[in-house]
Amino acid sequence: MTNSLGDIQNAKAIIIFGANPAVNHPVGFGHFLKAKERNNAQIIVVDPRMTKTAAKADMYAQIRPGTDIPFMYGMLHLIFKNGWDDKSFVSDRVYGMDEVRKEAKKWTPEKVEDVTGVSKELLMQITRAYAKATPGTLIWAMGLTQHSIGSSNTRMAPILQLALGNMGVEGGGCNILRGHDNVQGATDMCCLSHTLPGYYGLSKGSWGYFAKSWGVDFDWLKGRFKDEKMMSTKGFTLAKWYSGVLGGKDGEDAISNAGTNLKALFVMGNGITSISQQAKVKEALDNLELIVLADPFVNEAAILTDKQDDVFILPAATQFETSGSVTATNRSAQWRYKVVEPMYESKPDHEIMFEFAKRLGFYDEYTKGMLIKENKKAFVFPDDATDEIARIIKTIGLTGWTAKRLQKHTDNWHMFDEVSLRGAGPMKGEYYGLPWPCWTEEHSGSPVLYNIHRSVKEGGMGFRNRFGLEHDGVDLLAGKGSAPAHSANPDGYPEITAKNIEAVLGITLTAEEKAKIGKNWKVDTSNIIAEKCMEAGIAPYGNAKARAKVWTFPDQIPMHREPLHSPRADLAKEYPTYKDKPNHYRTDTKYLSVQTEKDWSKEFPINLVTGRLVNLNGAGMENRASKYLAALTPEMFCDIHPDLAFNLGIKNGNMIWIHSPEGTKIKVKAKFSYSVGPDRVFIPFHFAGVFQGEDLSHKYPDGTAPYAVGESANTVTNYGYDIVTQIPETKAGLCRIEKA
Repeated sequence: MTNSLGDIQNAKAIIIFGANPAVNHPVGFGHFLKAKERNNAQIIVVDPRMTKTAAKADMYAQIRPGTDIPFMYGMLHLIFKNGWDDKSFVSDRVYGMDEVRKEAKKWTPEKVEDVTGVSKELLMQITRAYAKATPGTLIWAMGLTQHSIGSSNTRMAPILQLALGNMGVEGGGCNILRGHDNVQGATDMCCLSHTLPGYYGLSKGSWGYFAKSWGVDFDWLKGRFKDEKMMSTKGFTLAKWYSGVLGGKDGEDAISNAGTNLKALFVMGNGITSISQQAKVKEALDNLELIVLADPFVNEAAILTDKQDDVFILPAATQFETSGSVTATNRSAQWRYKVVEPMYESKPDHEIMFEFAKRLGFYDEYTKGMLIKENKKAFVFPDDATDEIARIIKTIGLTGWTAKRLQKHTDNWHMFDEVSLRGAGPMKGEYYGLPWPCWTEEHSGSPVLYNIHRSVKEGGMGFRNRFGLEHDGVDLLAGKGSAPAHSANPDGYPEITAKNIEAVLGITLTAEEKAKIGKNWKVDTSNIIAEKCMEAGIAPYGNAKARAKVWTFPDQIPMHREPLHSPRADLAKEYPTYKDKPNHYRTDTKYLSVQTEKDWSKEFPINLVTGRLVNLNGAGMENRASKYLAALTPEMFCDIHPDLAFNLGIKNGNMIWIHSPEGTKIKVKAKFSYSVGPDRVFIPFHFAGVFQGEDLSHKYPDGTAPYAVGESANTVTNYGYDIVTQIPETKAGLCRIEKA
């Protein structure tokens, strides 16, 4: 999120792709409505389903799933044609837009109408309204990401904003709505398989930096891996972890995992039933040697599996029984204080992990980093863990996030403005939650990314210089006069290193400073680089151009590619998906072989759309354990258009079977709704406890069964994974429906 929820109140136009904040973020949606009140902001919703958010919109486009790129290219076609683009912004601060212009020329309103299902008249109306009302903010969520071209979708949206000059301004930006309060924090700490915390890569240099920062021997750390090569190899993803267990067996996707399959699974606070391919997940669970599930409620992986032995359910404490920081969707940190002590036998997550580390023999190494800052003999959790993060993570600027500062912000939350996040009184000169980057322990935080109208000390910055100084002979640094306000260097400049700091900043370091300074801003634990940069008004990560063209990606500019299971066989031939990708996060992943296997639409003619309900969340384990929340949605259902239902001989309230191309099926109740067209259906993804018609309620331990059980939508979501991130393609599948 480049801006913040409060900043949305500054927008004159709001366009929402694949998000339903009225339901998924009902408190945050208040800022959208206030933008209408304050600025008469136009709300535009682009979504396959008529949502409660769309009901509040001024304009709504019911797009065919998986065609967001053609829609946005159609907008750019009109923007460039009518001269609505911000030419000076693009010239000074964007690289590769010329190639985007060439592609946009192909996407005429007529072509967009054919591919997306949105009329050319509505496309023109939306584009004019959005391009003319500046600043405009662009919102998205999982409806844009969960596709085999999800990475291209999430590049296309910022390109649209760059073309209009809507980046780095209040009321503008790209604002991605996270589903939970610490999803951003989990991402920042890289609870993923392809990077280290803070988005440091898996290179030997990064491992060396962390070994030193953690106070452990690098060779010891290396010895935790089978060999040094595996140390720099991406791991399995959550989306396709099951391949690690099943890989190479009975025609399953092959794996590259140092000659072994996964044997154990440790799940902490994750609804494993909320990921796609539930039949494969069940098979993988059944074939593990060990399953450990740490959760305040019974994790329904224990109910899904038929495995009887070596399945352990550990009672984890809730957020109310522990303290620490969480990172909100806008990059702000919030400190939460413990409300009550952990109840009964439950333990906080960190204590569970500490106990594991002790029994596995590396507790001292695991906790040593918390002792280094003040050479302590004992640590206090979570304060010292928070300070450890602040000491190490420079890449996204967490140096200012000390436990004391974050606690002070929570204690004085009433001293901050909800729109600008600016503090008053004792919090003057700081923004609420110190949104990263927060370069030093005195820095204000950065509420609006890439804003050159503010000084770096006050949260300003250009785009990061991350990809070299030139490409194809073109300078990648920002144009003249494009530096943040009050900068010692008014133009573009490279990221700051020990070698160039004196030249770029126009300063002279002392001998003592040269001896202490790190190699570059990312590994400078002395923080001399950041502090000198603040004095000179220089962003440590440089001042470059944003990349509309990414030469390291499969598609250098975003290109439309039809979903693997497309309802339009003609378009699948014209806009084919990628070639199959071997060793994609350690597992072979199919693309073109699936798409060309058959015309899937003949057997599965209906688009399958999944989403969230306001009273439930994620896998729904905790929500369905509340009799009040469960009473609002007591059973799994399928929204179906009356015309489609009539053609299939289905009445409102009938039980129906939904079949997927994976050979799986779920039995749910039909619910007539005009929120979906006659070519698509909608199902929520919060249910579990029933699997392909079989009620599993008897498998819950006594007294733990939720008040509502039902089929999991992810039993029938289709095979398909993003080409870069491997996020599942749950938002563009097909299905067949029959009366049960």
